[in-house]
Order: sequence, then structure tokens, then C-alpha cells
Amino acid sequence: MNEQRKDILDMLAEGKITAEEAEQLIAALERDQPPAAAGLDARPKGKVKYLRVMVDTLEDGEPGRVDLRIPLQLLRAGVQLAALIPPQALGQANAALTKSGVPFDLTQLKPELLEPLVEHLDEMTVEVDQPDAKVRIFCE
Repeated sequence: MNEQRKDILDMLAEGKITAEEAEQLIAALERDQPPAAAGLDARPKGKVKYLRVMVDTLEDGEPGRVDLRIPLQLLRAGVQLAALIPPQALGQANAALTKSGVPFDLTQLKPELLEPLVEHLDEMTVEVDQPDAKVRIFCE
């Protein structure tokens, strides 16, 4: 039992707070506890700040390493900036993307659609093991 929880229970036993107040305080403690203290392996929701891409390779007998830590705030800012692009320019960019074999519609990038994606990113981990490379993509 952690010290704060014990203090709350002591205050309850001494009659300084009601059972309802003690319950509220304990619930607040559990919300604010870090995952390790709570005995959980996962991060609390909404705490993801970075998209991490790690690549370890072996080319021509030489090891290589790429380690990217991309702030998700950069993704958010990019989507907000895309909203400032004139529709005609977006149409031209979409046509160029389609011509290059990338069927992506930039007009569908909307800030309000980004947050659900970011919320689910913390559940994503991609690992690829090949004889000459190892790729990991995850959030932290």
C-alpha cells in the first residue's frame, strides 16, 4: 500500500473525512498514478508524444542504424497547415499524387479527424524481422 493511500485511510479512520470523500481521493490517486506504480505495462491514454521508427540493418557486412523520434505535434501542425492550402492547389497536388501511383486525397486531411488516429497510435507496434534488417515502429 502506498503512503498516500494509507494517509487517506488514516484520515477516514480518524473521522476527518467521510467514506465518500475517501473514495474520491483514492480514485483521484489511481488516475494520477504512473503505470509502473499502478502495476500496468501500458501507458495512460493520451500521453503519447512521439512516433518512433527504428531500423537496424546489415549492408555489405556493415551494421547501420536509423532511429527517428517524430513529435506527434509535428503531425498535428502539418494537418492544420494543410487546411490553409487553397482548394485549387490541393486538387493539383492530388492529381500529381495519383499520377505518381499514390492515391491519397489531401482534401480529406482535417484536424478533427487526426485526434482519433493519434489516440489509436499508442496501441500500434510494428516489428519486421528480416535476415538483413529489423524495423520497429511504435509510440512513446
